[in-house]
Amino acid sequence: MMRRFLASALLLATAFLAPVALGAQSTPVGIWHTISDVDGKPRGIIEIREVDGKLVGTVKGTLVPGEKGDKTCDKCTDERKGQRIVGMEILRGLKPDGDEWNGGEILDPDNGKTYKAKVRLIEGGRKLVVRGYIGFSLLGRSQTWVRAE
Repeated sequence: MMRRFLASALLLATAFLAPVALGAQSTPVGIWHTISDVDGKPRGIIEIREVDGKLVGTVKGTLVPGEKGDKTCDKCTDERKGQRIVGMEILRGLKPDGDEWNGGEILDPDNGKTYKAKVRLIEGGRKLVVRGYIGFSLLGRSQTWVRAE
C-alpha cells in the first residue's frame, strides 16, 4: 500500500515538475527574436514585460548584419513619430485571456501602422505567435517569434 502511495506521489510530482525541468514557459515575458517575413531570418530583439497586469513589448536591438539600430519611425502617426525604433514600445496593453493574451495593440515600425494584437505561446513557450489585425482576427497576419536562449 505504501509503495503504491509513493509511486503515485512520485508520478504526480513528475507530471507537475516536468514542464519546469524541460524549460516550458507559461508567460510571454522575456526576450524574443522576431523573424523576417521576407527571408525567414532573425530580424529584431523584443523584450516583453508585464506592467500593471498587461504585456508591453520594447525593441531592444537588431539582428540584421550591418544594421546599426539608429532607424527612426518616420511613418508613425502617434507620439512615436521620429522616435528611434530601438528602445520603442511596439506592443501594448495585452491582457491574459485563457491561453492567449489580447486586447492590446502592436505597431509595425516599417509602415507606421498600429493594429489590434493578440499573442499565444506554442511549443512549450519556446515560440510566440503574434497576430496583428484590423477589426476581426481573421483580417490580419501572424508572425512566430522565437524565445532567446
